[in-house]
Amino acid sequence: MIKDLLLLQKRELDSKLKEEYIHRQGIKLDLNNQLIKVIIGPRRAGKSFFSLHFLKKENSFGYINFDDEKLIETENYDELVSSMNAVYGNPKKLFLDEIQNLPKWELFVNRLQRQGLNLVLTGSNAHLLSKELATHLTGRHLQIIVLPFSFKEYLALDQRELTSYEIKEKLAEYLTYGGYPEPLIKKINYKDYLSTLFNSIIFKDIIKRYNIRSSQSIEDLSVYLLSNLCNEYSHNSLSKIANIKSSHTIEKYLGYLEESFIFFSLSRFSYKLKEQLSSIKKIYCIDNGFVHAKAFNSSQNSGRLYENAVAIELKKQELNNKINLYYWKNQQQEEVDFVVKEGIKIKQLIQVCFNITDLKTKNREIRALIKAGKELKCNNLLIITENTEKEEKTEWFGDEANIKYIPLWKWLLE
Repeated sequence: MIKDLLLLQKRELDSKLKEEYIHRQGIKLDLNNQLIKVIIGPRRAGKSFFSLHFLKKENSFGYINFDDEKLIETENYDELVSSMNAVYGNPKKLFLDEIQNLPKWELFVNRLQRQGLNLVLTGSNAHLLSKELATHLTGRHLQIIVLPFSFKEYLALDQRELTSYEIKEKLAEYLTYGGYPEPLIKKINYKDYLSTLFNSIIFKDIIKRYNIRSSQSIEDLSVYLLSNLCNEYSHNSLSKIANIKSSHTIEKYLGYLEESFIFFSLSRFSYKLKEQLSSIKKIYCIDNGFVHAKAFNSSQNSGRLYENAVAIELKKQELNNKINLYYWKNQQQEEVDFVVKEGIKIKQLIQVCFNITDLKTKNREIRALIKAGKELKCNNLLIITENTEKEEKTEWFGDEANIKYIPLWKWLLE
């Protein structure tokens, strides 16, 4: 039976290998390295295609997709291996897709590596993989993160050089529909696809896996968060809004939502670690398309979509251990959207302002930037806008600063 399932998967694999592949920028897979290669990220973000792009250059490799309830029900892992060898001819390289679905997968993977196999794994649950890998595969694995398309990758679908006007038009589409590969490449209806995907992640990766009885509560919470992106939250405030009595339950649910790569949070910057951990946080989503598909507010908030797009790009850098990311807020409730920290140094302060032509808005953004720059000893101040591009010296009650302005589309392509 297992062999039959793997034969069917092999047919699907042969079909996938013929499909169009968009190069993923800034990430690569070194198949000469004998460490276990672990590719993590959200469902349907392109982890499998990323892996297959590198593996198809090899003479042969084995493939097992564990996003199949019949496969993960098996208790005979020896039959899994023998069936895979029969179908693929005893390959030395093996691609295990959605490995987190297999019970005791880390023991199975350890055994395969001890037998000399070169392994590539994918998984959709960040916490499970990171936690289990750190415990069971210490020093023997590399972790690679694949997220939905960046704006650069989104533009690469056109396969031609675009004018700045065309790039701006594409940005409007990207901010609304997001970067999930499948609806872009196959021209599927974005809203239907992303709504179904979102529901599937909630059910498969959270409700089913953690046996949550009150499924409506976490569904309501996730839609509320989507509808209030870029806003601060506390566990107590969310417990009242989601009608969940325990703030501990809210904290647990938020953990599940972040582990599944739907949302991520930013802490308020403080030099005191305790204050960072206990402070109110801000919520962001891993792809703007989910807002279009699931949020309950019908009017488009361009400022919020701009800020979330910037947050995603900066979060990628943090996930790749290049920076630490926070936001800043003082006692006067003045706020800077992003504090970018490299090592012990604050590298940059970033405000995102869709409409900088409104004088009141501009002054508010500048005032917060200058105050934060003075407090954090950072003079690299940036405002990301819709169209404005310049650099100017600005003064606020005796404090001077050079502030750079750049349009979002240019910043995303840098």
